[in-house]
Amino acid sequence: MSTSTTPRQYGSIAIVGALFFIFGFVTWLNGPLISFAKLAFNVSESLAFLIPSAFYISYFFLALPSSFILKKTGMKKGMALGLFLMAVGAVVFGQYTTQRVYGGAVGGIFVIGAGLAILQTASNPYISILGPIEGAAQRIALMGICNKVAGILAPLVIGTLVMHGMGDLATQVAGADAATKEQLLNEFASRIHDPYMIMAGLLALLAVGIVFSPLPEIRAEDVNTERDASGKTSIFQFPHVWLGALCIFTYVGVEVMAGDAIGTYGQGFGLPLDSTKFFTSFTLGGMLLGYVVGLIAIPRFISQERYLSLSAVLGILLAVGAFLTKGYVSVGFVAALGFANAMMWPAIFPLAIQGLGRFTEYGSALLIMGIAGGAVIPQLFVHLKQQHDFQLVFVLLMVPCYLYILYFALRGHSVGHGAAVASTKTASQHG
Repeated sequence: MSTSTTPRQYGSIAIVGALFFIFGFVTWLNGPLISFAKLAFNVSESLAFLIPSAFYISYFFLALPSSFILKKTGMKKGMALGLFLMAVGAVVFGQYTTQRVYGGAVGGIFVIGAGLAILQTASNPYISILGPIEGAAQRIALMGICNKVAGILAPLVIGTLVMHGMGDLATQVAGADAATKEQLLNEFASRIHDPYMIMAGLLALLAVGIVFSPLPEIRAEDVNTERDASGKTSIFQFPHVWLGALCIFTYVGVEVMAGDAIGTYGQGFGLPLDSTKFFTSFTLGGMLLGYVVGLIAIPRFISQERYLSLSAVLGILLAVGAFLTKGYVSVGFVAALGFANAMMWPAIFPLAIQGLGRFTEYGSALLIMGIAGGAVIPQLFVHLKQQHDFQLVFVLLMVPCYLYILYFALRGHSVGHGAAVASTKTASQHG
């Protein structure tokens, strides 16, 4: 990289880092919003889990259309469009929540997720191919730090502004007559309105800012093509990207289980609501530490594939540790999964899109569709734990996911393009 392009690249990384901060903040509001929805809308736990489910399932439906949108708009304008759509979703969620119309509120969350589907379909491959693909995990780790700092702040902000005194309020609601109960819940639900309106305004302003920002347009086919990819005519000729999409599915599933579902997990031990609403921040603290370690280690001391395999093994050990312990110790093991999960996305994404060339946007869309794992696996948890021990359900869901991630790290990422990957590694080692 020449000295004339270095400052521009650093500026682009900083701008995309700000975007990762934004969607980290929005994404990690989902954990505390489960408890909020359960009380504010007076719904069951399984219905409250529609909040993260609607959010993550939107990726499945919107990611592929996002790739076609990005082909028309380019990555830069696509990011701005995603931010604007998120602003619309924030308005919808804030309005319907204040009115305590749960279907409308869930619809708002879906729209926010749709905006993020466009934003992530653009920003993840953008940061991956902004420099050498071998160092993509390091750049994405920087993005992850921005993302998880925001994620740590999100539960604290919403806990302070919106969810303060939930334990006492739940007790009051339980003992109140019908009219008083409605009044208390209406007042509680209305707390969400102003924060989400402010968020919507900021997202809209950022959308305009991105359009006029100095972010360069990058053509994926110019910077992400391997020597054996030029003759390929279909995304189906790249099996590693399909295996990568399944890997993203399992990874996001375990990430949401460790992050968003940790409060519900803690409540299974009878831990107080006013404590469990902050558990997501502990998981994200572990992820932040993991990103710092990955940023230092990859690719200086260890390859992104090797680090991914070690992370998967650590995930298995911590999940088993959570199963074998109780109370706050078990919750601590779940929170520590944040450290194991931290560098998985930064490693999986560039490995899965490597060498896709002009199919990069479509491959990215497939991977973003895999985020639907965050809807499916937690829903399995919340339903199965009604008939079985919640710790047993947790470990039986988590361990197979980590085993598949381990397979992708060891073998799956090179299926169908092993020779090209090997030649790329050899060139980088001797370059």
